[in-house]
Amino acid sequence: MGSDSKYHRFHGAGEQANVNNVQRFGYPAISLFTSTKLFTLHHHIDITDAYENVVYRADTKVFTIKDKTDVRTANGQHVSRIERKLISFHEVHYITMANGFGFELSNELLHIYKDVTNIVGLGWQLRGNVFGLNFELYDRDGSVIAVIGQKMLSIHDKYCIDIYKREYEAIVVSILIALQHMIKDRENANSASYSSSNSY
Repeated sequence: MGSDSKYHRFHGAGEQANVNNVQRFGYPAISLFTSTKLFTLHHHIDITDAYENVVYRADTKVFTIKDKTDVRTANGQHVSRIERKLISFHEVHYITMANGFGFELSNELLHIYKDVTNIVGLGWQLRGNVFGLNFELYDRDGSVIAVIGQKMLSIHDKYCIDIYKREYEAIVVSILIALQHMIKDRENANSASYSSSNSY
């Protein structure tokens, strides 16, 4: 599935933005891409631009209960810290930006076909399609801020993000990293549940 698909929004570096995104929202101000490095002592995500230059890095400390992740620019400037709430039915993650401003991601429950994540403290909302691997981020006025697409069948958890309001780039990147952790946590929980149900 490439950038011409109306269902899967992922496109690679150097490729045109997804046709469905362009038709609905126009061309993005910037597109960024993530790839998770496997088999490292730290959970590490590189965020690159269209020329595959690293612009942000996210590192998670392993063996920590709160799943603490620090996001930095390529030159090491601190951008944000992301922490998972210990016990929550809403998959809550806290984000604190470098300037001290904080907000949280909290999933709404009982959505069968779509995920709805409220960005508490910003008034934004992240709306996702769990089958199409697509997510759209809207501000409090309902204007699109960014569109996220996940590559299908990729062992490196590759995502692209088309940002329409570049003034929010650092916040959007932090939300994207938190979203990846939320999805991975859910996959791990479902895998553990499946293993447990088949052990009897």
